[in-house]
Amino acid sequence: MYPALVSEPVRRVLHVDMDAFYASIEQRDRPELRGRPVAVGGRPEGRGVVAAASYEARAFGVRSAMPMSRAVRLCPSLVVVSADFARYRRVSAQVFELFRAVTPLVEPLSLDEAYLDVTENAWHEPLGMEVARRLKAEIRATTGLTASAGVAPNKFLAKIASGWQKPDGLTVVAPERVEAFLQKLPVDALWGVGPRTAERLRAIGVTRLVDVRTCDERALRGAVGSAADWLRMLARGIDPRRVEPHRERKSVGNERTFAHDLTEAGEIRQAVGDLAQETAGWLERHRTAGRTVTLKVRYDDFTTITRSLTLDVPTFDARDIVESATALLARTEAGPRPVRLLGVSVHNLGTGSPREREGAWLPFDTLDLPSPTGPDAGAAASDAAPDTPAGDSAAPPRAPRGRETGSPDSV
Repeated sequence: MYPALVSEPVRRVLHVDMDAFYASIEQRDRPELRGRPVAVGGRPEGRGVVAAASYEARAFGVRSAMPMSRAVRLCPSLVVVSADFARYRRVSAQVFELFRAVTPLVEPLSLDEAYLDVTENAWHEPLGMEVARRLKAEIRATTGLTASAGVAPNKFLAKIASGWQKPDGLTVVAPERVEAFLQKLPVDALWGVGPRTAERLRAIGVTRLVDVRTCDERALRGAVGSAADWLRMLARGIDPRRVEPHRERKSVGNERTFAHDLTEAGEIRQAVGDLAQETAGWLERHRTAGRTVTLKVRYDDFTTITRSLTLDVPTFDARDIVESATALLARTEAGPRPVRLLGVSVHNLGTGSPREREGAWLPFDTLDLPSPTGPDAGAAASDAAPDTPAGDSAAPPRAPRGRETGSPDSV
């Protein structure tokens, strides 16, 4: 039996998530867009994808990772804006400068969200709730944008809390309120639990996260595999992960959506080779070697598969990566089935040259260990599984809305 919480001094962890970040910047800088449904991304006629959607657009069902053509069908009045990532990065730098002025323990997750451990902070605030409130005010004053924040004793709870009352929300889960908070969560409120995993869990009677506690061990492992132990910990509100300011990158890759489906074998091989070269170039520039090459293929019906090959020795050599990615094509139906998107990524990264790294890799490097971001994170799709968009980090979890406010001496 697990304890209710890890028996350590209570941490004060924040998860701060900018609200509809890219779209909000566009609305801030272009007054004519304010109050209108906006999607940032590629053109619908060119197979563009939604990178971000304003809250006005979300009311029509528009979400990140959705094909822009579908978004326009859902919302005919949608204003499509091309992304300006240089501008978004500049605003992101302003936000992270505010974070790091409060605590050095800042773990970036993307341009628009991060974990902060504010147990000790530059403002000498004893309550994480007050740190979050002040940070939100400073972000608004500096950038003109809003952020939502979750405050909790660990990263898992803080991340879910930040999405509880978006936009411009602040939700606190105090240690004494953890159990009441957990009781409200459907199992698919967890990041990493996608529709297919949620369906498998519901099939064995797990509809709420807390149902995992009493679920039959064999049935749970049949549904989520090696992530069962991790899921049981989360179901008790336990997450021992620290906020890591210098978290190592675990993978790097490139992918491309094509204006027209690819059907010619030579054209597909060339595209895979180009993507592999781009990925290898990043590895070489950063003197980082990788051991596992993964090919991603999305067919014209949006079915997405991944195929992986683990090398004996880590490499950043373009020839190795191109050859591996091209060889993986033989394990797909690319060509006979039209291809909409291709991607090549390299995982199991480590610094240094391949020769320097040789001998440093242990057999358990490739074990299927539970992912800290949930049972579906990084999982390869099956041949028959339809593609599921990655979702929108700014969207609220599928859970009841409400605020859990801690007592003033706890969080």
